Amino acid sequence: MRRLAIALLAVGAVLGFSSAAGAEARTAPAPPPVDVFEVSGLIDPILADQIDQAIGRAEANGSQALVLQLNSKQAVVSRQRMTELATHIASAKIPVTVWVGPSGARALGLPGQLIGVAAASGMAPGTRIGDFGSPLEVNGAPLSFGDATAALAAGTYGPDDARAKGVLKLQTNDRGIPVLRNMISALDGLSFNGTTLDTVYDAPDDQGVVRSTVTTPRFFKLGLAPRLFHTVASPNSAYLLFAIGAALLIFEFFTAGVGIAGGVGVFCLVLSCYGLAALPLRGWAMALIVVSLLALAIDAQVGVPRLWTGIGMVLFTLGSVTLFRHGLHLSWVTLIAAIGGLALAFIVGMPSMVRTRFATPTIGREWMVGELGDAVGDVSPEGVVMVRGAKWRARTNRATPIDAGGRVRVMAIDGVTLEVEPEAGGARDHRERRAKPSAD
Repeated sequence: MRRLAIALLAVGAVLGFSSAAGAEARTAPAPPPVDVFEVSGLIDPILADQIDQAIGRAEANGSQALVLQLNSKQAVVSRQRMTELATHIASAKIPVTVWVGPSGARALGLPGQLIGVAAASGMAPGTRIGDFGSPLEVNGAPLSFGDATAALAAGTYGPDDARAKGVLKLQTNDRGIPVLRNMISALDGLSFNGTTLDTVYDAPDDQGVVRSTVTTPRFFKLGLAPRLFHTVASPNSAYLLFAIGAALLIFEFFTAGVGIAGGVGVFCLVLSCYGLAALPLRGWAMALIVVSLLALAIDAQVGVPRLWTGIGMVLFTLGSVTLFRHGLHLSWVTLIAAIGGLALAFIVGMPSMVRTRFATPTIGREWMVGELGDAVGDVSPEGVVMVRGAKWRARTNRATPIDAGGRVRVMAIDGVTLEVEPEAGGARDHRERRAKPSAD
């Protein structure tokens, strides 16, 4: 019995020691986190400022490193602004790294050159970098991408070629860095300004099994307002918002009232003006679009699509196709949606709405039926008449043309057009011609 008691005490001591060790392992502090900031779409003033803020936030919050998750094909800020951004990355107090991902992402043009100043860089499978153009000058020296500098100026590389040419600063044995977790793991042991990154550590799981894991990533994206303005600064969004806003305002102007459509139109135009101001436009192409809308408004006024509608659509299409400079262009889906929608609105929708809104029961001009007036010019079969001191578009039967200065009688109202006949001798057709009074 004595031996059994001693054995039980020994087992208890061992179990107690193991429990204490497990508790100590569970409470062991994890390494400092790594910040992750998503850089997606065109780099505009908002996104460039947010990258600067992400660097400052990571430095102030004790992060080990900052990972820029890059997927950008072009910058619409100046070359000088991109140089300032690259210099800030190169001189940051913590390592600022670049991961081109996820799969299918692109890092082209000036945004792609940020790889050259990053403390470390990696690419997911299926991504491409290149088309850098002339290198940015950082701290008085042009950026170098090793043996691939000349090739990347006008060409692109995938992960394998970029790694083989020494462009990437993280050498991995797998096919690139497929996910962000792998990027953070690959940073483990990276030396930066005399310190070594510790992004991988051993920690017990829920069952007490010690496993290797990566430090906690902290994800940051654009806030709601910055994200809205960043979105509208893309070519497709800015262009569609302008077309929709202008069409809605024309609709409200010619349909006798200011309502929801007008408010939405103003909101769309304000957003589009911000976006267009941030993009490289051709001034003459923008002028063509404005003139085209004025031309469409001419026929919208009379409620009948005619010559000006055709001219407006041609000018709108030409201005849309040539609107942007520096390699920016609208997608075919966007062009078809905008041009087709505008044609449908001004050829079918707008005339019907104008005729409906200005019809006699709506506006209350039934008093005009039977009124007398004078023809301002020849009405044969269409023209202009003066009724109670106001000019109106008028239409008469071809069998009863009215000469300039002739007296007319209003017989009906069709939209914004008066149907008239001569004061004497009017007829609906030649079989109903009234006998003109004889001159005695």
